[in-house]
Amino acid sequence: MTSRRFAQVIGVLFLVVGVVGFIPLFVSTPHPNAVPGLFADGGYGLLIGLFPVNWIHNLVHLGVGLAGLFFSGSVSKARGFARGLTWFYGILAVMGTFPPLSMTFGLIPLHGWDVWLHGGIAAAAAYFGYGKRAQAADIAEGYRRAA
Repeated sequence: MTSRRFAQVIGVLFLVVGVVGFIPLFVSTPHPNAVPGLFADGGYGLLIGLFPVNWIHNLVHLGVGLAGLFFSGSVSKARGFARGLTWFYGILAVMGTFPPLSMTFGLIPLHGWDVWLHGGIAAAAAYFGYGKRAQAADIAEGYRRAA
């Protein structure tokens, strides 16, 4: 998979997750005392019964999805997107492990399975942003654009 394809896949997945997060059928109601300190509790629930989301969290997913599709246009933009995603989701994963920060200052829930998911996204993005060498198709695209 190329960096461009990674950005496209992330873009589509996050758009789908962002939209699905607004559909009550896919968001179950958590225990009433499960989330102390969440001020923006509109639409709060567990996406597919596992991942805590609210309306702001869903908007972030939509934004990341749109960014992934936008930056998938070239290899350099896709690698930059993957690098930004690495830091963004890496920081969110670390924040989710500390109780005072696991609610993102009362705005977005970042606890439970979200910590593992965000860590996995950061690791995959790091591979495509920093670790993976450009494939022949990526290099050829760079030459085509330069010509």
